[in-house]
Amino acid sequence: MQITIMGGGNIGTLMAAELAHKGHTVTLYTSKPEKFAQELEVLAESGEKLFTGKLAHVTDHMQQAMDAAEVIFVTVPAMAFSKMASAMLPYARRGQYIGVVPGSGGAEFAFAPLLEKGCVLFGLQRVHSIARLNEYGRSVYMLGRKSGLALGAIPAEKARQIAAWVSEMFAMPCEALPNYLSVTLTPSNPILHTSRLYSMFKEATPDTRYTRNFLFYEEWDDASSQVMLRCDAELQQLCQVIPLDLSGVKSLKEHYESETPQAMTEKISHIEAFKGLLSPMKETENGFAIDLGSRYFTADFSYGLKIIRDMAEAFAVPTPQIQTLWDWYRRLAPDDARGAFRLAMPAEALVALYAG
Repeated sequence: MQITIMGGGNIGTLMAAELAHKGHTVTLYTSKPEKFAQELEVLAESGEKLFTGKLAHVTDHMQQAMDAAEVIFVTVPAMAFSKMASAMLPYARRGQYIGVVPGSGGAEFAFAPLLEKGCVLFGLQRVHSIARLNEYGRSVYMLGRKSGLALGAIPAEKARQIAAWVSEMFAMPCEALPNYLSVTLTPSNPILHTSRLYSMFKEATPDTRYTRNFLFYEEWDDASSQVMLRCDAELQQLCQVIPLDLSGVKSLKEHYESETPQAMTEKISHIEAFKGLLSPMKETENGFAIDLGSRYFTADFSYGLKIIRDMAEAFAVPTPQIQTLWDWYRRLAPDDARGAFRLAMPAEALVALYAG
């Protein structure tokens, strides 16, 4: 299959290498093609080489990237969706499949012009594996590979066909979800990251300095778990109210097999693939400051939590804990919050969008 990967970051590099290794013809679109080797290495956590994948093309020319593709995987962060969609639009053609990895963050709204042009949109609920770059453009670690995937599509009836392709591509089962909203409302980073950030930094200002950077997951605490579980419960209440099949939106209690804050803390703080990951902070002359430019903030609040909050407002579902997190972020980073995602569709139109 002719596949284009948009974005040469962690997950984009891993997907490009893996799909090329499987025999697909892979084009990688990146702003830094000169930094990429033609052959990418995938490494185990130990540093052992697992396999290599030889790319057909590495390019920063959008037309070349689009012309070559039957299936396009978009791996850029959510705040870049609209810019990417605009760049792709002149070269998109009817029948192309555009997959967003992961597919939350308002992709269905950003890529709406491509849907109108006849493209098919699909989104994965989660990445198939945790990926960390070893050497940019040359090698990447594959960590914490999932046991299965799930995806939704617009039009919804395309999901089964695409799930079969994705299952073959990544050699793992892939569930076809009944609608794309099951992807949009997935309680992954938009709740996981935002709850942790709020719990760590709720008393901080941009001028606050710390003596060290914190381990984001290994130092996870019960306060973070409590906030996360309250947000998760509010999201599940929203899913009960929306008149669509949202059984595919699994709660974080179910995903992490942890019913209490204490059990959740124990689970998250001991996930092997999360070891060593630091918090979104940057070192300054006076200590460590919150890095408000990190995707943990700019994507997971403004294009993650904000979408859940707006959906709840559209369907008149109270979400006091989610609202508390969003209000805190608006005070902490007012400039970014002003540019956040804004849902402009009423409830009836949303149901029609996802049901179609």
